[in-house]
Amino acid sequence: MNGTIAVGVTDASGAQSALDWAIERAAAQRERLLLASVVGSAWGIGGEDAFIERATHRAEALLDSAAERARAAGVDADILIERGDPVARLIDVSQRADLLVLGSDFARDGSRLRGVRGVRITAGAHCPVVVVPEAGARGRTGVVVGVDGSEASEEAVAFAAAEADRTGDPLTAVMTWSPVPVPFELDEYPQNYLDRMQDLTAEELAISLAGLRQDYPDLTVSTVVESGFPAAVLSREAREARLLVVGSHGRGPLARFLLGSTSQAVLSHLPTVTAIVR
Repeated sequence: MNGTIAVGVTDASGAQSALDWAIERAAAQRERLLLASVVGSAWGIGGEDAFIERATHRAEALLDSAAERARAAGVDADILIERGDPVARLIDVSQRADLLVLGSDFARDGSRLRGVRGVRITAGAHCPVVVVPEAGARGRTGVVVGVDGSEASEEAVAFAAAEADRTGDPLTAVMTWSPVPVPFELDEYPQNYLDRMQDLTAEELAISLAGLRQDYPDLTVSTVVESGFPAAVLSREAREARLLVVGSHGRGPLARFLLGSTSQAVLSHLPTVTAIVR
């Protein structure tokens, strides 16, 4: 790829935090920015053309201002106005980038639910996606990564380790397990069974992290292994972290537009800046 970070630019506060995050990373990595805004297509309603023209001019001004901020930080930035459905257009833009950065799109009523556009873009993107909450992650430390032994989580571990090494943060790898479900009421599971599940999960996590010490000799790595719901444990561990990284679990032409249950649950209650890696 070409060392390009694409950023979805709007005037929402979350998108402005995403722009700040992308500028900071691009400056540190000597990468360029592609700043993109999307204006919808006309539906053939009277007076629509004039409105879309005004919207396009406003989007251009927004992008010009964003580009000025980037260039003031020493970052090369190009601007792009797309027309059509924002989800489809930003997924297309992701094909031209190494990383797509979006602001969180929590509901306007203040609830913690993610808007559907952000989830759909994240699921369909052709590159890793970083979603930045309105408050950003300034003053936080540490990178947390979810591990489950899948191919997607291997990519997540590689991404998280590189980011932690780049920023000098410690890396925390999290893996959870659940006892086998049974269709009847059970007072408790045998302790030797629970102990064995814990040990096996710890062993699997160690295998997933094998090689990090050689690749990143100065990286501090810690692990969390416990029984529980993955999204809940990850959100707890990432509450004070600079970055959370999870795998997307996208597969094939159809599944690429679906997120795994863990990544979708994390996005629905975003604990910090979060990268979804496929």
